[in-house]
Amino acid sequence: MDKSILRQEGKKQLEELAKHIDKKRKKEQQITTLLFHSKLWKEAQTIGMVRSQSFELNTEPIMKKALSQGKKVVVPKTLPERQLNFYEVDENTTYQLSDFGIEEPMNSLVIAKKDIDLILVPGLIFSKKGYRIGFGKGYYDRFLEDFSGKTCGLAFSEQLNDDWQAEEFDQAVTRIYTDTLEGSYVYE
Repeated sequence: MDKSILRQEGKKQLEELAKHIDKKRKKEQQITTLLFHSKLWKEAQTIGMVRSQSFELNTEPIMKKALSQGKKVVVPKTLPERQLNFYEVDENTTYQLSDFGIEEPMNSLVIAKKDIDLILVPGLIFSKKGYRIGFGKGYYDRFLEDFSGKTCGLAFSEQLNDDWQAEEFDQAVTRIYTDTLEGSYVYE
């Protein structure tokens, strides 16, 4: 199936789920419980994550939990030529909306790629093989090409779809945590 069609369908499904606040929160709790009990989470000292949009899995509680456990949280900022840098944030960080409608940190403390242990990679669609369809600009695929840390997708069951083919530049995540009976998929 065409990625652009899947991208549109994925966003629609997430927007529909967001209308059912209690159902979405329950699913988020299932997914984050798996994450917080995982070896990936326990071993990571520096965790990269995007500040989610309202229809996505809410990353705010994840950020708060990480900070309360003394972990370093880093949030991406888009750069020219479809590149990302990650910046250290805390509860006092101020954000501004990017051209894509995503909150990006305004501070300037860049964290080197090699110093990030785990990145929670956003996506609209995830395959059970760990590949993802994002918003179509390739920022994460470029960043992850030579990333040596762990990667993880947090996906609602509505986001799982194997009816598409990954392309050679697509970067798979190490693990996906989801609200299905299986709970997670591993690609290590």
